[in-house]
Amino acid sequence: FMQVGIAGVPNDTIMKRTKAIEDNWLPTWNEVFEFPLTVPELALLRIEVHEYDMSEKDDFGGQACLPIWELRSGIRAIPLHSQKGDKYNTVKLLMRFEFINN
Repeated sequence: FMQVGIAGVPNDTIMKRTKAIEDNWLPTWNEVFEFPLTVPELALLRIEVHEYDMSEKDDFGGQACLPIWELRSGIRAIPLHSQKGDKYNTVKLLMRFEFINN
């Protein structure tokens, strides 16, 4: 499963979670998350990937933290990093971003 959310000012800070996908080396979530922002200039997109485990603690798989102001609409390959911040050379998430100005 993934946790996706925003780190920023208190009104923008939130985390959401995808459904767990079992026994799949190439998971596809196809879920949409919307994050209305009050201060996008200070917002960071937080992504955490975990391996779901019914009997034990879920295993950490990777993470990314991206400034919202740097993101562009479209499909992007997002590199993941370890808990210490080391970049995984062969692991990326394919994500689609869409931004709506109100």
